Amino acid sequence: MISGSPLLTDLYQLTMLQAYFAHGMRGTAVFEFFVRKLPPHRNFMMVAGLEQVLDYLEDLRFGSGDLEWLAKSGRFSPAFLDQLASLRFTGDVHAMPEGTIFFPDEPVLRVTAPLPEAQLVESRIINLLQYQTLVATKAARSVLVAPGKLLVDFGFRRAHGAEAGLLAARAAYIAGYAGTATVLAGAEFGIPLYGTMAHSYVQAHDDESAAFRDFARLYPGATVLLVDTYDTLAAVRKVAALAHELKREGMAIRGVRLDSGDLAALAKGARKILDDAGLTEVTIFASGNLDEYRLAELSAAGAPIDGFGVGTSLVTSSDAPYLDAVYKLQEYAGRPRLKRSPGKATWPGRKQVHRQTDAEGRLLRDVVSLESDAQSGVPLVVPVMKGGKRLHPPESLEALRARAASQLRALPQRLAALEVAAEPYEVDIAPKLRELARV
Repeated sequence: MISGSPLLTDLYQLTMLQAYFAHGMRGTAVFEFFVRKLPPHRNFMMVAGLEQVLDYLEDLRFGSGDLEWLAKSGRFSPAFLDQLASLRFTGDVHAMPEGTIFFPDEPVLRVTAPLPEAQLVESRIINLLQYQTLVATKAARSVLVAPGKLLVDFGFRRAHGAEAGLLAARAAYIAGYAGTATVLAGAEFGIPLYGTMAHSYVQAHDDESAAFRDFARLYPGATVLLVDTYDTLAAVRKVAALAHELKREGMAIRGVRLDSGDLAALAKGARKILDDAGLTEVTIFASGNLDEYRLAELSAAGAPIDGFGVGTSLVTSSDAPYLDAVYKLQEYAGRPRLKRSPGKATWPGRKQVHRQTDAEGRLLRDVVSLESDAQSGVPLVVPVMKGGKRLHPPESLEALRARAASQLRALPQRLAALEVAAEPYEVDIAPKLRELARV
């Protein structure tokens, strides 16, 4: 992971901090992270990244190297740097738990802290939350269109940096992927690891069957063989012959992997070869420039594919590569604050989201209200940190996955579809909040 240095921020956070300290502006501030609008082709978003935000806040401090660099920059006074040396995050955090579905204008996270502390953390909070949320949402769309299929993150090599690749594996796993090919994600988070072989392994052998045999003997019972280096269906026939040979020795081949060509046609051809050979238990796994749209197409084509490796499109959220997420001041020194800029106006005050469901437990409507204005429905924003310390141990990834799965099951069908819903989800602004914004 990238260093937790507080210098991983925008310059204006530090210049504002110096101004706040110079003018004695240390009153309690309330900031909220929310999304102004959904990205194109999205009907919902899924929260991910809260765990990393809480880690960052608990560990926030300026080291001697940070302070030395700031001093050399010539931008900051010695008195200000002395104050930074003792700065820690001492505030409270309320948030929607990871795996929760949310919509525009809903506070996903709220920070209540002395103004300098609450301001300083803005850039990194947005950085951590918006990326994992993008990836979790992208992954959730694949989960919705490919129910029951094995989905694996194959994206590390195309991720925009090491941290992105690692956090993408985490976000996808929360959303319902079975695992990842990224080894460090297994070590860091305990995410199940999946992998096969590269074309180079096959090419390095003089004979394709020999390549398959060598690999299968080394990993008996867990072997998935890549079959599209040369002639895909001819390679599947070689696998079928090898499978019978290995069976006599008490070993098994788990599956074959397709990585190019007409995946639907090749999968049908491969399935027939395997079935005719009595190898109905051998699975077919596919990869190669896949996303939720291709998964839906392959499903519609009746492709007998048991699992998919999704890479580039997942870790870059290729069709929606950024989130219009912001972190805005909603209250300072006991007074509500709001922004009135055209197209960027905010709702003031500390807010809560109340979710209402129908008789079958499906999402019906959300109401955004002032925290003090009770509404019907389940409140989504809960306390997670007080006085700079977590209120609870980190949730397990399995608990987050269970929440995400439950949330996806609760989506109305129109929101679970890939196309934009003709009837968007209803998010109402409570009357008292509207009145406060008019003051």
